[in-house]
Amino acid sequence: MDVFLCKIVKISYFYPMKNIVISGVSRGIGFALVNYFAKKDFQVLALSRNIETLQHFPKNVFVLKVDITQEVDLQQVAKFIEKHWKTVDILINNAGKLVHKPFFKTTYQDFLDVYNVNVFAVATLTNTCLPFMKKGSHVVTISSMGGIQGSVKFAGLSAYSSSKGAVITLMELLAEEYKESGIAFNTLALGAVQTEMLAEAFPDYKAEITATQMADYIANFALTGNKVYNGKVLQVSNSTP
Repeated sequence: MDVFLCKIVKISYFYPMKNIVISGVSRGIGFALVNYFAKKDFQVLALSRNIETLQHFPKNVFVLKVDITQEVDLQQVAKFIEKHWKTVDILINNAGKLVHKPFFKTTYQDFLDVYNVNVFAVATLTNTCLPFMKKGSHVVTISSMGGIQGSVKFAGLSAYSSSKGAVITLMELLAEEYKESGIAFNTLALGAVQTEMLAEAFPDYKAEITATQMADYIANFALTGNKVYNGKVLQVSNSTP
């Protein structure tokens, strides 16, 4: 485990100080989310297996090298929060894995690899953070339009899209189970965003929305969406894919 520990230097002007945990931050939307919150002077715990791109954030960002599919690494997350923060205000389950293959070529291991990141790690990271969450805390899970019934699907994403449908249901169930706690659980089903993951899977496809644009939306929703939503899935797309 590698961790970079720094001190907070000032308080956000627009919002009370919050402790924010974000997974999958080495690139794309996750990287842009860390930048957004860092500039607002929130305390951020950035989780990633790859930390090479994460060494130049300001002093209010804590970078933890973890594999969220491994229970021992998640124990380190809990230890960090217990030692340095005590509470978590926002958890953004952003980490994702995509396998692009025709269904007949998609193996059991492909499904397991995708579900390990997109479903099982979401459940276990959420479970890790919940003891530190309180009334007013917000869990935001990033899903996909591919997980929404009736939306147009990209071909070759049987494992990915079905996993994104699973976390929508998971968040709905948690919202019901924890409704007396005041902790909100919501899901954002994103349309296509121009990220490295999209470019790797579909090199000829160009999305209209950038990672930074989507991160700005997600960040603002994470800060305020729990005031009016709980157990909901919001479709965030200007097209059906």
